[in-house]
Order: sequence, then C-alpha cells, then structure tokens
Amino acid sequence: MGKSLTFLLCISLFEGWMVMSVPYDHTASIECLSSPMNSLYKGGIIQNSEFNSGLMGWLVPVGVQAGVSSSPSGNKYASAVSKGQPSRSVYQKIQMQTNTHYALSAWLQVSSGTAEVKAMFQAPNGAYIIGGTTVAKSGCWSMLKGGMTAYSSGQAEFFFEADGVVDILVDSVSLQPFSFAEWKNHSRLSADKARKSTVKVLARGADGVPLAKANVRIELLRPGFPLGNAMTKEILDIPAYEKWFTSRFTVASFENEMKWYYTEWKRDHEDYTVPDAMLRLAQKHNIKVRGHNVFWDTNNTQMAWVNPLSPDQLRAAMQKRLNSVVTRYAGKVIAWDVMNENLHGEFYETRLGTPNVSAQIYQQVAQIDRTATLFMNEFSTLEWAGDMTAMSSKYVRKMEEIRSYPGNAGLKLAVGLESHFSTPNIPYVRATLDMLAQLKLPIWLTELDVSPKTGPYQVEYLEDVLREGYGHPNVEGIVMWAAWHKHGCYVMCLTDKDFNNLPAGNIVDKLIAEWKTHPEAATTDANGVAELDLVHGDYSFTVTHPSLHSPTVHTLTVDASSSALEHALDIQD
Repeated sequence: MGKSLTFLLCISLFEGWMVMSVPYDHTASIECLSSPMNSLYKGGIIQNSEFNSGLMGWLVPVGVQAGVSSSPSGNKYASAVSKGQPSRSVYQKIQMQTNTHYALSAWLQVSSGTAEVKAMFQAPNGAYIIGGTTVAKSGCWSMLKGGMTAYSSGQAEFFFEADGVVDILVDSVSLQPFSFAEWKNHSRLSADKARKSTVKVLARGADGVPLAKANVRIELLRPGFPLGNAMTKEILDIPAYEKWFTSRFTVASFENEMKWYYTEWKRDHEDYTVPDAMLRLAQKHNIKVRGHNVFWDTNNTQMAWVNPLSPDQLRAAMQKRLNSVVTRYAGKVIAWDVMNENLHGEFYETRLGTPNVSAQIYQQVAQIDRTATLFMNEFSTLEWAGDMTAMSSKYVRKMEEIRSYPGNAGLKLAVGLESHFSTPNIPYVRATLDMLAQLKLPIWLTELDVSPKTGPYQVEYLEDVLREGYGHPNVEGIVMWAAWHKHGCYVMCLTDKDFNNLPAGNIVDKLIAEWKTHPEAATTDANGVAELDLVHGDYSFTVTHPSLHSPTVHTLTVDASSSALEHALDIQD
C-alpha cells in the first residue's frame, strides 16, 4: 500500500510539472513595425521559424515561387509569389495531437498596398480551419495572432493565403501546443493573479495596541468582477424572475427596452415607461446598468419611419434621439453601446454621407454623460476568425478612427465584444483578447451566449468561454445574453419557465460560487496581523477578541492595489 501511495504522488508531481512546462505568452502588437519581433516560444513546433536556414522545413505549393530574402538590417524572411488567387505562402507539415490547443503567431507583409491575410490549417481530418487573420501592408510587418484546437491526431498543413495577387512575406512564425490541462491551468493562474490580492489586515485596540490572536470573520458583500446578464421587461411582473436575476448578477443590459425602436417605434411618440421601471428595479438591488444602445448601425434594425427620411431629416431625428436617451439616463448607467455594430453596419454613414459620423456621435454622447464608459460593441471579432469584416485589426482601425477624431482624445472608450459563440476556437479567443488589449482600453464581453446547435457541448463551451474571459488579465467585465422570455430566449436559456436552472444555469452558478470563494475566518498573529488571499470585492470584517466588549465590524474594498498596503482595523471599543 505504501508503494502505491508513493507512486501516485510522483505521478501527480510529474503531471503538475508537465502542466507548468510552458507558460502562455500574452505578447501582441497592433503596430506595423519596420522589423518583426522574434518568434514566440522560439517557434514552438515550427521548424526554422525565422528562416535563418533558408527554406529548410518549409514546402512550396504548386504554382508558387518562393525564396528567402534579407532586409537591410540582415533580417531574413520568406517571400512567395503566386500565379493565381488567393495568393499562397510557403507551408509546413506538422504533427498534431488529440485534444490539444495550438497558439499561433506570425509576422506578415505584402509586396504592395494592403491585403487581408488568413492563417490556414488543413487539419488531420482534412477540414480547413482559419486560425487567424490580419490586414498586412507593404513596407512594414504586421502581427497575426490566433490558433486552433485539434480534436484528433495526425499530419496537418499550415500556411497563409491572401486576397488578391500579392507576394506574401512571412517571418517569426510560431505554433505552440498546449494540452487541455496546461491551457486550463494557465487560465486559472492568470485569473488568480488578475482577480485576487494578498491583503494584510492589522487589528488594533482602542489604545492602538495590536490585538494578537484576534478572530476575524470575513464576508464578501459584493464581488469586484462585474458579471451580468441581459434583462427583459417580464422581470417587472414576475417576482421569481426578479429573485433569480438579482441574487446572481451585479450588471444588467436591457435586451431591447432602451433601444430606439422600442422607445420611439412611432415617430415623435417616445415612451420610456418600461426602461424607467426596469432601471428602478435594478437600482433597488444595486445592479449596475449598461445603456444598450444609443444607435444601431445595421440596415435591418431601422424602423420603418426612419428609412425614407432625407439626410437632413435623419440628422435631426438622430439628434433628438441622442439628446433624449442620453440625457434621461446620464449618471444612471455605467456605459453606453454608442453606435452598435458599426463594423458590420454603416447605415448612418451611408445615408448621411458622413464617414466619420460614428466618431461625432461618441463625442456628443460624452458631452452629455461625462461619467459613462463608451463602448464600441461588435460581433464576430472574438467568435469567428473567418469574419473578415470584424477581424481584430479592423476593430483596432475603427477604434483609432474614433479616438483620433478632433476633440475625442479624452473620451472614456472601451472595447465591447458581443461573444455570440457556436463552437468556440479557444486559442483564437485568447489571442484576439491579447491583440485588442494593446489598445490599452477596458475590454468587456457584452452579450455572451453559446448556440444550442452545439447540442450536448453547449454547457462545456459556455464554461470554456466564461473562464477565458474571467481568466484574461485585460477583461474587466462579462455580460451574458440569456434573458428570459415567456416564449423562449434569444439563443441560450439559463432557466426554465419556473426559474429553475437548466444545465447552462448550473454552470453559471458553479462559476459564481467559485469566483466568490474566499477564506471566511482568520486569526491574527502575535503582531495583530492576518494575511489573506482575497478575491476582489467589497468585504466586511468582524473582529472579536477577549479584550473587546463586543464584536466590531469594518468594511474594506479589495482590489488590485490592495496588496501594496497594510489595512488597519482600528477598534473603537
């Protein structure tokens, strides 16, 4: 029996070492550089990742001429000239392993102009998978970061292709495998670092003397990480819905009730009765509300009376709408989705003939509501590498257009990623968050759900994407898009009609409980100090000690800055 125990311990330690073998690298760049960075992970499983040995390890497709060139600084890179379209790069054959995530990065350039470049995998089962995209330019190097997951083992091929007839220049390629255990462990460690702080609390009596061996009871009053859900008007009339929602979430977005087509379905007939009531309910439970949305930029979301308006009439109607909704809720919402989905849509830009109308709208919203954060809310940037309209490089370009518009330098902008998933490409999700983090703006997942078409995997995928968001150091909040309706949910339901959890709801509750976990009691040392690892949030500390006539209660907010200080719990007895 003793040998068996020793053997199991060694296996556990070995597996633990394996899990920690290769840390994930969040390095990313949204700049077009004169020289590429070095390969991440020293190339991982890619042979000759920086082409210092010519084309060794690389193959040339039929119809492509390829070679290795050097820049004036001596940097070597591969160039490929294609006769047909799409243009192809050199490729490499790789051996993939079952149930393995692959983190991809590369630096790309094209011979002239700009081109949309995709990283392509032909998986062991023959399927073609897009692992990432970027807009490559001539004369400088752009980073592509992405990845894929292999669910079967075997030989695969990896290459780049571009729209149009251009030469593709490639350098600093990396493909790093991570077992599922490695990947999840990194997410856990990252979450612990981003969402927790080690806090020293000092209990002192009324005379200022530290209280040794004092008992401290710790209660989390409100978690610091914002986790929310979409809310619908039915909550106003169903107490069970209200109880279920308000006992879980600290943030809400009204699914439709604050949108223009809800508050002014008929021209000049505004009605805010429902959103006003929903806001009062949220305020009663200290739930923060995101303003969703001021405008929606897609063609199919406009009201019938809006479509025939002349440019001048449309501009006047927009000004009225903006003044009405933003003034009404200024200081009462924490954020605005300002021009919803304006990568996929350009209704207002086209109808007004003003390419920079979005930037102007952001400025006007900020002039009325100076406290709210202004989000650029978009879909498919995070969900699918194949949506060339919403790729991270185009998201970055649009955001830069908004904040570089005259007068917009000081706006409180943020990245909003809707996150409507089917089968998530988890390495691509993390890589895209890395790229968008280079904007140095807050990032939220704003409408997270997983399609029921994923069948029995829906719950697993939901947990995966929630953990990716929570574990990424640059994500500052998550709102799910699982609002309840009597006729069903938009895509994903968390409860049945009686507000009993469905499997997806159970996963959400499991994560809420896990993310609230904290020590509930501690005893101070001889110096009156207790050192605690606490998840960020608002706490109450109840101190008891034989020298005290009664317990004393203190409140404290724990955040990322808390570790740098010693927090005194001074007793006035």
